[in-house]
Amino acid sequence: MGAADVVPGVSGGTIALVLGIYQRLIDTVRSGARALGTLAKGDWRGFVERLRTIDFMFIVPLGVGILLAVASLASVIEQQLHDNPENMAGLFFGLVVASVVIGLGLLTHRDNQTHAMILISAIVVFGLLGFQSGPVLDPSPLVFFGAGALAICAMILPGISGSFILLMIGMYAAVIGAVDDRAFADLVLVALGAVVGLALFSSLLGWVLDHHFDTVMAVLIGLMLGSLRVLWPWPHGVGVISEDQSEVINGTGLDWPGASEWLNPSLLAVVGVAVVLGIARLGDRTAIHQEDRAS
Repeated sequence: MGAADVVPGVSGGTIALVLGIYQRLIDTVRSGARALGTLAKGDWRGFVERLRTIDFMFIVPLGVGILLAVASLASVIEQQLHDNPENMAGLFFGLVVASVVIGLGLLTHRDNQTHAMILISAIVVFGLLGFQSGPVLDPSPLVFFGAGALAICAMILPGISGSFILLMIGMYAAVIGAVDDRAFADLVLVALGAVVGLALFSSLLGWVLDHHFDTVMAVLIGLMLGSLRVLWPWPHGVGVISEDQSEVINGTGLDWPGASEWLNPSLLAVVGVAVVLGIARLGDRTAIHQEDRAS
């Protein structure tokens, strides 16, 4: 799950589904969110009682494994973003395109209203990202905190990853760099934001998904479609911060590749599509297998 979460477009929740632990994960996350919500109200006794309902024997080793994977892969991805920005953008582009396909398959009803919501969301996001200057240079503590709060919401939403959210708001390079550089002060701010975001939004998002699933999915699909502007490989990939931290290279520009520039990013995009669709297929088989065993 950590390896999946560190790249935009691949959801750690999908990996959890493949491994047969998705429902247990969601139940544990919601139990933790309820405990945090009780603590926020100042109810210490209720907080202790809620803590006892959390499956720590499951979530602690899972969390450690995720953190180890993220820490191990962060340096590789950060280096590749600097050395091969177009190739990395091509890979990310394919990952998100496949996530769009999966999202469309999750819709229970596809009518004109749903299609209109997808189209409007895509156009709005595409236009807004045109005003983005690229990765955030020297983000403030509040921005790190907010990035953590937003990214954690993707843990509950199907078909979308926390890394994708970070990439959209221009904080992907900064957070990956903080992990690679062991910038613990920044990482603590991200973690605190994640805790607060989980406490505030997990129950709300769960309710919205339960009651307005197609509406949420339509908006998410449009969001992913519109975000492909950031992931278009040319001319500068997803955009990076220069090695000396003095310059931001914009990743929202759009250009056609030269004759010698299109092959590698395009091949990696195809690989990204194949990987995500393959993982989703495994997830479908696992779900069917679990239903058969339950019956």
